[in-house]
Amino acid sequence: MLAWIALGLGLVLVIEGLVFALAPSRLDEIVEIMAKLTREQRRAIGLVAVAIGVGLVWLARGMGI
Repeated sequence: MLAWIALGLGLVLVIEGLVFALAPSRLDEIVEIMAKLTREQRRAIGLVAVAIGVGLVWLARGMGI
């Protein structure tokens, strides 16, 4: 179980690190766009991201990964 958590966190860090390393100016634009959203819109985006993440984990576990 701990190995799965470490794997998940490692993948998140790789993806986040790629965004910072390869597109820092685009990241600035995204932060500006996010700042203009209402709290409810940001919450909805977060909930959708969580739902997609749970769905992907569920599918991966269903495939035996």
